Amino acid sequence: MTLPLLEDLPEPSGKKVLLRADFNVPITDGRIDDDLRITAAMPTIEWLQEKGASVTACSHLGRPKGEPDEKYTMDPVRERLAELAPDVELMENLRFDPGEEANDPAFVDRLVDGFDLYVNDAFGASHRAHASVVGPPTRLPSAAGRLLAREVEVLGGLLEKPRHPFVGILGGSKVSSKMGVIEALIDKVDHLAIGGAMCFTFMMAQGYSVGDSLVEPDWVDACKGFLEGPSKDKFMIPSDIVAMGPDEEVKVVHGDIPDGWKGMDIGPESTLAFISPLEKAGTILWNGPMGMFEDPRFQEGTVDVAEAVADSHGFTVVGGGDSAAALAKFGLDTRIDHVSTGGGASLELLEKGDLPGLAALREASNAPN
Repeated sequence: MTLPLLEDLPEPSGKKVLLRADFNVPITDGRIDDDLRITAAMPTIEWLQEKGASVTACSHLGRPKGEPDEKYTMDPVRERLAELAPDVELMENLRFDPGEEANDPAFVDRLVDGFDLYVNDAFGASHRAHASVVGPPTRLPSAAGRLLAREVEVLGGLLEKPRHPFVGILGGSKVSSKMGVIEALIDKVDHLAIGGAMCFTFMMAQGYSVGDSLVEPDWVDACKGFLEGPSKDKFMIPSDIVAMGPDEEVKVVHGDIPDGWKGMDIGPESTLAFISPLEKAGTILWNGPMGMFEDPRFQEGTVDVAEAVADSHGFTVVGGGDSAAALAKFGLDTRIDHVSTGGGASLELLEKGDLPGLAALREASNAPN
């Protein structure tokens, strides 16, 4: 996929650049909990400033529903950005205007007014056909920032030329949100481990009782189709589960989960099975925790998988906000080759091979032929 890069922009010196960043960071009581998405934009900002451009950034934050909401003001982000890049201005939350999510042409006109160039470095928002993502490339010479270009290079490479053995590890709460990714990956991977709450729909498809565990009954047949299909031997489904019962009793359950009990993590036997292929893996993709890792009682599966991914000699890619949060919590994020900043965007790119924001950049007037 050929995108216009920073080097494809007209001479930036003296130009005003609109930078669409993804500064949708977690904030508690007005304080930023994790500034990864802000620091990740610095290579692009620094390149533009070194070339003599003046940069104004814009971003969304949370879901303010098209009107100003003090809870979602960009002020905490603006303060942190001022520490990292003092000369960069930051607009107020794009989603304070209903024109952003509606992709209103009039809002696009107001957004680009006074700017000479546009750069999209908001990979995490590029799966949305919102005004700030798909509008400016129709008005201004445009480019992908360093972060967005790297995300596309890495995630695209997983589908095009992964080093084998290629091991996928998928977790999280809903199998429905990962079904398209499973379909996209299953012919590429050598092993695909299924953990997190999404594993209970697969276990139900295997004929097990899952007690009070989170399950999506409408997707049982689809899971069964995978488990009985031509790639059935690639799937790794948990054989034991750490479950919580009445009065918050915790125990490891093999096979059927009793009524009144809820699966909270993969068990030790399953953890060993999941991490076994990682030692010799050429490529590893991990998206989604193995259990409710925020609770120390149910973090062991996620911790052990995270450590095994970090210890691997293969090329490691971790996508999804919860997976990245787990890595950071356990101090392992610096030992991963690529931590994606876009949860939904990374899944959609793997599933569909393209995103609205990328398609828009390829149509820009300065895009390579």
